[in-house]
Amino acid sequence: MKRKALFFIFFAVSMSFIYAQRIPVVGVAAVETAGGGVTAADATNLTNRIVAEFNTWGTITVVQGDSGAEFVVRASISRQGNNFVLSARTFDANNRVLNEYNEQARTLNEISISNFCAKAAERVPLPNYLLGTWQSTLNMPDGPVVCIIEFRADRSVRVERYDTWEHKQQNALRYEGYGTGTYTYMGFANRVLSIGGQQVRVDATVGVSLTLEETLPAQTSVQQTGLHLVFNANRTSFDIINGILPCGRNFDGPSVYRSEILGFSQFVKIR
Repeated sequence: MKRKALFFIFFAVSMSFIYAQRIPVVGVAAVETAGGGVTAADATNLTNRIVAEFNTWGTITVVQGDSGAEFVVRASISRQGNNFVLSARTFDANNRVLNEYNEQARTLNEISISNFCAKAAERVPLPNYLLGTWQSTLNMPDGPVVCIIEFRADRSVRVERYDTWEHKQQNALRYEGYGTGTYTYMGFANRVLSIGGQQVRVDATVGVSLTLEETLPAQTSVQQTGLHLVFNANRTSFDIINGILPCGRNFDGPSVYRSEILGFSQFVKIR
């Protein structure tokens, strides 16, 4: 009985860790100057830009310095030939180097701080808000077209259901597919992008590669990259704002569906 109870506690703790999505604390040490051609003011400006960039992500807690930090970014700025070089290391709480990286440009303002911060957090365990099982439903004239898809921590995908649908010459075809796949997730991509002429803050950028069975021929393989996601406040739903997971075609005009290509773009978390 005790063994069962201990197993249940361990399982519950493990599951709460997976779904709690704990946000790591990252410290940014003051950027140092290395050699001539750069000033203390330059270094301070870069420090402030790094902190500001991290603060837009929504997936880490940023502190200046290393007090209370689980990970620390230590950087220096130098002038090398015609370029400014921002070099850095990320350390864990035990002062172990996780990775080394740099960004360079002809002027300080041209240094890509977003690229620098992405490299800095490469081995920091950022929360993945896509974990879990999600459902999308398109309400078509002859019934719902449904996608149920699970995103796992090992970057694999289990497709529980992937309906494909086609409407042609007043006839509708529906197949209930299923399958497997992989995905990429960049949760640090919490930034404002210009999409369709509007400024939109996105929470993540995702790529999906699916191999499906029992679908229409055009959807046996679904390969989508660069999909920008916007989550709701509780992260129980998300919208793909610049694309879809395609699931069929409508050949018979807007009286049947608003567009020719059908796709899943609005998802709610069900498990």
